[in-house]
Amino acid sequence: MNQTVLAAIPDGFSRHYRQSPLTDPWEPLYSRRTEEAVEIGLVAATAHANSRGFVHGGLIAALADNAMGLSCGLKLEDVSGLVTVNLAIDYLGTAVVGQWLQITPSVVKVGGSLCFAQAIVTADGRPCARANATFKVAGRGA
Repeated sequence: MNQTVLAAIPDGFSRHYRQSPLTDPWEPLYSRRTEEAVEIGLVAATAHANSRGFVHGGLIAALADNAMGLSCGLKLEDVSGLVTVNLAIDYLGTAVVGQWLQITPSVVKVGGSLCFAQAIVTADGRPCARANATFKVAGRGA
């Protein structure tokens, strides 16, 4: 990875600890874990873009879902996982190749069977999307 790309990665971010077959083509992904949330980021590349050169909305939705779910997981104990039951995205602007795309989630509420979260997605610090999600808590006490 070249020095320009490395310079674009904010302090505290390191290679994302959670891989999946869906996100493998989008690597390298980065994350920063705080007590409150798991932020996810990447330097937008051609593989992340649609035919018009903008970061694809599906990538934004998938990474927002991932960051919000992992953040809800920080607030739960004794669960086998979370399942997304609702995901809503509002696209506020565009992100383009070369920009730092960052998903910053926050947990709104954790209940007995549902968890609610929201996220702001920025491209070089400018909002480009916002997301809300509801997750079903699976296997509590298992």
